[in-house]
Amino acid sequence: MIKLTRIDGTEFYLNPDLFEVMEASHDTHITLTNGHRYVCQESPETIIERIAEFRRKAIGAIRRTA
Repeated sequence: MIKLTRIDGTEFYLNPDLFEVMEASHDTHITLTNGHRYVCQESPETIIERIAEFRRKAIGAIRRTA
């Protein structure tokens, strides 16, 4: 899960494995594979960095348990 910030400033967590589309305008709009849409303050570049970090941590955890 990655932490994102809604337009009103509240934080929420989203599963990046469910991302289907990410669009940037003034805000970033994320559509999930189930059709749910979320709007957040972070830029697509920041979100991509957070996804990469999330996956690095997940792979590291798998390697430690193997």
